[in-house]
Amino acid sequence: MSMTGFGKSVAESSKKKICVEIKSLNSKQLDLNVRLPYSYREHELKVRSMIGSRLERGKVDVTITTETHPGVAVALTSSLNIDVMREYKRQIEQASAALGISEPVDWYSVLMRFADVVHADNAEEVDEEECEALMTALAQAVEELMTHRRVEGEALERFFSERIDTISSLLASIEPFEKERVMRIRQRIEESLSKIPVAEYDKGRLEQEMIFYIEKLDVNEEKQRLAKHLAYFMETMASATPGQGKKLGFIAQEMGREINTLGSKSNHAEMQAIVVKMKDALEQIKEQVLNVM
Repeated sequence: MSMTGFGKSVAESSKKKICVEIKSLNSKQLDLNVRLPYSYREHELKVRSMIGSRLERGKVDVTITTETHPGVAVALTSSLNIDVMREYKRQIEQASAALGISEPVDWYSVLMRFADVVHADNAEEVDEEECEALMTALAQAVEELMTHRRVEGEALERFFSERIDTISSLLASIEPFEKERVMRIRQRIEESLSKIPVAEYDKGRLEQEMIFYIEKLDVNEEKQRLAKHLAYFMETMASATPGQGKKLGFIAQEMGREINTLGSKSNHAEMQAIVVKMKDALEQIKEQVLNVM
């Protein structure tokens, strides 16, 4: 399942239409940002708890807006403090005369910037019907987001499978070059020695050193470990256990270590070209695995 998704739902009470929009992006933990009308503040913990129980991870933005039905009386939640505005205006006029500067043309824009000009009244109470409509809209929006996440997750699964198959094929294509590489290394050492006319050496000791050197360049262990990591990645992805994104990220890191070692040991142009292609496929996996739950 992906962490990326979007959900939207609308529910209605007898007084209002309530719209809930939820969008989520990738994040290591649940980073929840809720914007809702002031009258719903007492229900914010309930809203957060409900969302947190379903979404688990992701940078989640929730926006709740309301629209009052036509004909329904609207109770204002704030009002202008006329006395405070009058006093601010008097002081500005006094300052204008004392400093010899002109008075503002647009008094309202100036006065509205001062503190205590807007007085907050008690917010209107939300009745049980409206609260139920809110939670219904929220649940539907969350479910739509989860559906979107599942669709995105299926696309990611196909994406990862293709890249894992690519790395597996590239890994198999190394073998013929690996055998050729050993022969080339041995031949190059022998040719170099033959060019030294006065060189005397113990052939038995030389053979031992060559075997030791070639064993240091052997990549069989790296190939086997990488093959196991590829299989483990596919196995983890197919697991029914939710929340495997971090685990897939760790496996991808281990795959990267083996591919890097293959590159450093290869000492062969064709093998190094194959390793570069493997790194490219792995980087694509690492970028997208950040979106996985």
